[in-house]
Order: sequence, then structure tokens, then C-alpha cells
Amino acid sequence: MVWTKAKVNLALSLVIVFIGISVADLKVGFYSNTCPQAESIVKRVVSGASLSDPNLPAILLRLHFHDCFVEGCDGSILVDNGAISEKFAFGHEGVRGFEIIEAAKAELEAACPGVVSCADIVALAARDAISLANGPAYEVPTGRRDGRVSNLSLAKDMPDVSDSIEILKDKFMRKGLHAKELVLLSAAHTIGSTACFFMTKRLYNFLPGGQPDPTINPVFLPELTTQCPQNGDINTRIPMDRSSERLFDQQILQNIKDGFAVLQTDAGLYEDVATRQIVNSYVGLLNPLFGPSFESDFVKAMVKMGKINVKTGSNGEIRRVCSAFN
Repeated sequence: MVWTKAKVNLALSLVIVFIGISVADLKVGFYSNTCPQAESIVKRVVSGASLSDPNLPAILLRLHFHDCFVEGCDGSILVDNGAISEKFAFGHEGVRGFEIIEAAKAELEAACPGVVSCADIVALAARDAISLANGPAYEVPTGRRDGRVSNLSLAKDMPDVSDSIEILKDKFMRKGLHAKELVLLSAAHTIGSTACFFMTKRLYNFLPGGQPDPTINPVFLPELTTQCPQNGDINTRIPMDRSSERLFDQQILQNIKDGFAVLQTDAGLYEDVATRQIVNSYVGLLNPLFGPSFESDFVKAMVKMGKINVKTGSNGEIRRVCSAFN
């Protein structure tokens, strides 16, 4: 076979097109032609559901984080394939919101069958949830496809409330995130609650002799022990942000600085030199004039997290229902 210049150029063009499809990047407005109402449908479902559950913003934000930190942002946490399902991993304990994603998926399938991925619905729902909690509105790059793997063994390295900051920094680094993203994404704890189960060690067995974590502000300690008494109900839930659990703001960073952090990992952010400097950059006296914008940087961190190991192009699939592979 004789290769003419025209044939060579055509072959190179096909290779470039193939590579472009297989490694296609996410982009804002990915569904503008194929399902222009996609984002409005997700927003409507999330807004409606939040009327009966004021904790929904924190629930959906957490769901997005937990999805991204295992196989990437691919909807693997949504799949129900028996006892091995990723959603049953200990690291996902208490993660909820699956029915909201499924409800949005059902409406999207009715409007645009086989077009919008469950992974994108999770990312969009988290964005809309943040906005409902008075947080920043922002554009979400879409185009993710759904993963074909869901196994609880893959979630064994999820960030844990007992992790040291060094361990957390390492876990974030493995996902392409740095100390700044660790601080900003931890600040998502400005909304939501945690169970007393995760407070027992910090309050009653942090140091020898049953002593509490010494970084807890002495004023705050009685509040925590009252809310989570020793040998009390470990399922009792308490706000992760002392003053505004349903309002998205940067108060939690001030709380961390002042010793009013609820979670051990949040408190640890002020014990590490690198993360302490980042916390201080958002709550210093001169921050309003010269410091970085918490909301702007939080959005950048969310968008960056939303790109972890995404499946695009010909990788993955578009599930018909979010709880099952095609």
C-alpha cells in the first residue's frame, strides 16, 4: 500500500480525533446541546428535597467528597451490588443522599435518556446544595461518565477523623490535592453534623487517664461533654460548626483557630505549621482587605476535587439507574 501525503494527514487527523475523544476534558455546559435542561432539573430536585430536610446541603456535599475519594468522581458510591458495594465501606459510614440522586436521574432519563451521568448529577447536586446553604454559586464542569467498579475494599483509605494531619496530607496528595485544598475542603464542615461516636476518644480517652484532647478550648469542653456524655447515645448528632451548622461561611476556620473545632482532624489543622498558615490567611485581621477570598478559593478546591480520576470520552458508561451498572 502506498501512503500518499493526503492519506498520512488523514490518518494523523483520525488519531488526534480518537485521542481527543478518549481523554476528553470536562467542560462547563457539556450538556447544553444534548440535554439543555439537565442542570435545572437537578437544581429543582435538590431544592424540593431540601424543603423537607434542612440537612440536605451537608449530606449532598459529603456524598460528592466520598464519591471522588475512592475510584474518582464516577458515581461508584451509588451502586448497590450486594454486600461488596462500596457504599457499605466503614469509611462511608453515615453517607446519605442516594435517593435524591436517583430521583434526579429518573427525571433526567425521562427528559434525555442515556445522556446525563450519575457522576455529574452528584457534582451538580453538591453545587446546588452549597448554594442553598447560602454558599457561593459556581459553574460545574461536566462530562463525567459513570464507573463500572464498586467495591468496599477500594474505600479502605478514605480520610478518617482519627487521622493525623500528616496522614491526611498524604491521602490528599495521592489525589492531586495539596495542603490548601485540605484546609478548604475541611472547611466544608461549616455545614452539617457528626455523631458522638466520632467524639468519644477525643473527649474521654485522648490522653492516658481518660483525659480529653488538650487543644479543645476550656470554654468549649463542657459544651461537648454535655452534648456527648460519656457512655451516652453514640448516635446523637452535634453540629460540626459551633455557631452556624446550616449556614455556609468561614466561621469554622475561626473556630479552628480559637480551639472550638468539633472534629479532631479539624483541630489538627491548627497544629500543623503549613495548614495553620493557611487557616490564618482566611481569618486574620487584615484578611478582608488583603487576604484571599475564602469563597473563591473554596470553589476552586471543589472544582479541582471534582476532576479526580474522572472517566470521560469512551471510558465508563452512562447508567440508566444510578444504583446499578448497565
